[in-house]
Parts: sequence; C-alpha cells; structure tokens
Amino acid sequence: MAADKTTILIVEDEPSIAALVTFTLKEAGWNTFVAGSAGEAWEFIQRRMPQLVLLDWMLPDQSGLRLLSRIRADRQLQDIPVIMLTAKSMEEDKIAGLDNGADDYITKPFSPRELAARIKALLRRKSPEHAQSLMSAGEVTLDPASCTVMLHGQKIDIGHAEYKLLKFFLAHPERVFSRGQLLDKVWGDHVAIEERTVDVHVLRLRKALKEAESLIRTVRSVGYMLSEK
Repeated sequence: MAADKTTILIVEDEPSIAALVTFTLKEAGWNTFVAGSAGEAWEFIQRRMPQLVLLDWMLPDQSGLRLLSRIRADRQLQDIPVIMLTAKSMEEDKIAGLDNGADDYITKPFSPRELAARIKALLRRKSPEHAQSLMSAGEVTLDPASCTVMLHGQKIDIGHAEYKLLKFFLAHPERVFSRGQLLDKVWGDHVAIEERTVDVHVLRLRKALKEAESLIRTVRSVGYMLSEK
C-alpha cells in the first residue's frame, strides 16, 4: 500500500529557512512542498489541497496575510490549518495574523522541535485524521507512521482507499457521515468519484477487518459511522 502521509505546504522565499523547515518536517514523517511566492502557493493549493500551510508574512509578490485572507474567503479552503511563520514579533502583528484566520503564530528564529510540536498539536486539534499518533477501536489499531493496520496484534492487508477511509472513521468515532461527506473529507471534492463508490470501499474495508467488520455501521438513509457500541 502506498504511503498516506500528510502534505504540508511551506510558503517561504528564503532558501535557507525553507531548507531547514523542509528537513524538520520530513524528519517528523510529513511530505512537504515549498512555494517561494504567494502566487506559486495559490497554484499549488488549486491543484492539491495540503493538510496544513506554513505561511511566511513577507513574500516577494504579496503579503502572506493577503494570501491567508484569500484562503479563508474560499469555502473549499477555509478550514485548512495555517501557521504564520515570520520575523514580525510585535503583538499587533500577531493579533493581525490571528484576526485574519491564522491558527497559530511562530516567530523567527524558531526551534525546529517546537515547530514540529506545534504542527502536531494543530493537526490533532483541527484534523485528527492527519495526526501521527496510534489510533484504535476494539481490536483494530492503525499506525499512521508506518501506514499499517493491525487486528489482534497481527498486520492485515488493506487497500489504500480503505486505509484512508478507516483512518478517517477512527479519527471521528461515533459520528455519522453521508456518502457525500466521506467523498469530500476522505478523497477531496476535486476527485471524480460517484457516491455509490463509497459503498464499494466500505464493503472492502469490512472484508479487510474480518471479524471486526461490525465496527463500521450503516445508518439507514444517512451513511456510515464507526462505533464500538
């Protein structure tokens, strides 16, 4: 199964800082993409939605604050976690960043370990399905770091789509999701997949989970949920 790593977009025009951040994030197990301008970052986001954006305030074409406002104004993008990474340390600058929708604010120079810790904390809070900690329900355990699923302590074979689906369910237990919501949250609304295709992946997921298949429940006329009850 292909790796299902979190992608973090680094919007930074200083090569040395971009290289340091890239190294730090890859060491933590995340995929990275570097954009040297707001325009390049926007083009990337249109092609592929990242799970988090590290956004420098001072960029060559426009301010990071302006790009942040553009992201928050777009209904499809407004929930992306954004951390401002900047040399501006005045309190009014921090307030301006947070008022415009930033989720966190880190000033330069920064500790690479602190940066990784802040990203992990934000992903846990905003996007638990992209966290790196072990996830479990009943006898099923999923390890995001190695992209493996265990049943009764034994590794099981599972397809990439079914892995993503299980990871999302484990991150949101006891919550019902419609087929449309699952398409949007798991595959992204830019992917051309029919809603009934979700049923196929749910069936495959249940088959992979064997005797633990009852964890994935059908809610008639609504959709699916993960429940241990």
